[in-house]
Amino acid sequence: MFSGVMIVCAIAPSVSAADTETNYKPQIHGSFRGRYEMETRDGYSRFQVRNARMSVQGSVAPTIDYFVQVDFSDAGKFKFLDAYGRIALGRGWKIQAGQFRMPFGVEPFRAPSNYLFSNRSFLGKQGFNYRQVGAKLVFDTNVGALPLTLEGGVFNSASTADHNVWQKKFNFAGKALLKIDHVTVGAGFASIYPDSVRINAADVSLGYKIGRWAFEAEGLLKDYTHNSHKASWAYVATADYTMPVKWGDFNALSFQGRFDGLTDHSSGKRNSEGYLITDDPARNRVTVGSTLSCVRGPLHADVRLNYEKYFYRDKDIIPSGTDDRLLVELIIKF
Repeated sequence: MFSGVMIVCAIAPSVSAADTETNYKPQIHGSFRGRYEMETRDGYSRFQVRNARMSVQGSVAPTIDYFVQVDFSDAGKFKFLDAYGRIALGRGWKIQAGQFRMPFGVEPFRAPSNYLFSNRSFLGKQGFNYRQVGAKLVFDTNVGALPLTLEGGVFNSASTADHNVWQKKFNFAGKALLKIDHVTVGAGFASIYPDSVRINAADVSLGYKIGRWAFEAEGLLKDYTHNSHKASWAYVATADYTMPVKWGDFNALSFQGRFDGLTDHSSGKRNSEGYLITDDPARNRVTVGSTLSCVRGPLHADVRLNYEKYFYRDKDIIPSGTDDRLLVELIIKF
């Protein structure tokens, strides 16, 4: 009996001094977005809990961490979003596996609590909005004057609703971000197979921040192979000005402007006759808004007012619920 105890003690893992000083307790974070919106042409309106997200993250070792995120109300629907583990390999290299956003673009990668506007741009929502199951390799360095991040991965092409599907066609994505002083330059490429047609996408972005001003521009091209659908373009340009204020608990006021557009776009999935159709008709939009914020470190609350003006190339095919609108939103991040 005593020898058995001695064996167990002998093979128990040792704990370093650094491990005992590290906090491995899971961290819980969340964000809430509640809104009221009204279509100004017909007077229809609605209230929404647009997002109610919760996440758990933490580490089990200095080089191993994890992240799990769900949305309890994505406009009233429950969605399982992210679940991944990551291992740091040293010298800026990391490998990540699980379900998460494919590495591509700037707008598509932005979380709802970090949006500048109540609604995403066409580029971020229709253009490339993909979470998938797979693995990616990340290289992040701040060596010298070139803070560079490179990401690339391979993913399932089947729906995230079923991870049991065996497949021969996979999705691929990669992007690069370079930050030099006030300028951020990005580029990306992705190849996806949502149904029976492979779609190749390329993306470029440019960001500039100076003082209270921040500017961003991004463009996306989606090419549908075998001439199955006309190539689709998406583009967005934004400007943001932030100033300090002292209005009760609110300490920042910002003003935003955006111009974005989309040419005829297909999701890449076939109709009942086996052909790709245009799911999203060509249109442009101008958005103006203002945000009053309470910022306390990682905690913040925003009260946002936006107005969206739509311009359709064919006014006879305006989809329901996608016309001029006024939005009031409360965002809380904790």
